[in-house]
Amino acid sequence: MRPHDILMPVPAGLACKVGGFHIDPVKPVERALITHGHSDHARPGHRAVLATQETLDMMRLRYGDNFAGSTQAVAYGEEIRLGDVTVTFHPAGHVLGSAQIAVTCKDTRIVASGDYKDARDPTCVAFELVPCDVFITEATFGLPVFRHGNAADEVNKLLASVKLFPERAHLVGAYSLGKAQRVIALLREAGYDAPIYLHGAMEKITYYYQERGIPLGELRPARGMKKAELAGTITLAPPSATSDVWTRRFPDPVTAFASGWMRVRARARQGGVELPLVISDHADWDGLIATIAATGAGEIWVTHGQEDALVHWCKTRGLAARPLDLVGYGDEDEGETAALTGEAEPVGEATS
Repeated sequence: MRPHDILMPVPAGLACKVGGFHIDPVKPVERALITHGHSDHARPGHRAVLATQETLDMMRLRYGDNFAGSTQAVAYGEEIRLGDVTVTFHPAGHVLGSAQIAVTCKDTRIVASGDYKDARDPTCVAFELVPCDVFITEATFGLPVFRHGNAADEVNKLLASVKLFPERAHLVGAYSLGKAQRVIALLREAGYDAPIYLHGAMEKITYYYQERGIPLGELRPARGMKKAELAGTITLAPPSATSDVWTRRFPDPVTAFASGWMRVRARARQGGVELPLVISDHADWDGLIATIAATGAGEIWVTHGQEDALVHWCKTRGLAARPLDLVGYGDEDEGETAALTGEAEPVGEATS
């Protein structure tokens, strides 16, 4: 069977007609297989959702108990028969519960990787290489300029700044699912044992990580703290919060942002980021090309990101490659996340 007879892009996302499902659909469908809990991949309103337990829990935290008509938790490596295909979920190393979805029909296997990274992350199961005939890869950082380096070194930069400016608070912008918890875990691994403060929009998901056994140390809400008490502290917040009136409660704050985009210094300057931290939950250029080569896939489909460069690289290596041109994926909207969790802050009020 030809690959595009198994999976094909449609307006709702990737569709598997022979299996009767979509992968990460952007519109409500009958049956959705979800790779991970970020809001650009995990949307409410589907009749049935299959995902890892952690992803289902994340959707429930964000959208409420009725986010789908029915749900089914899928363990890593568990085989599920759907129509004429067999489906398995495999760790993607992106965030807690993230999965690659392998779809096998007769003698053809396609792996939809969702978002992934091959770098170490103490807060989620490591990326698993899945040999396949067709590999569907993201290309968020699909340009040679994006080489993320060692995340631990970036955290040490943050700690050096805290030591250098003990009278100032450090505000770290980080996405509320995955990035924030990884930064906290890396701080703990680096020996930082002081309380870490959280913006209100960070609390539910971060406490959920702790419930799943991820050691994050002592965490405290930033709300209710006196300004002087926050000198020398570290607070995690959604990126949008680090540039609004919420920051006025902190003494002379140092604004940091943990993101792969911080490799582009001009982008950091434009965003008013004083301390850029190159920490990403996506594979960098080296990670993308190494993973593509290691899968053994002869055909590569590239989606959401810098598609052209990665397609070109694949073709120069003799691989059949094409962009999928799927729409609706990218960095999740943290403003939307805050609203969905009920943690959005009234402008000018001292809550978090």
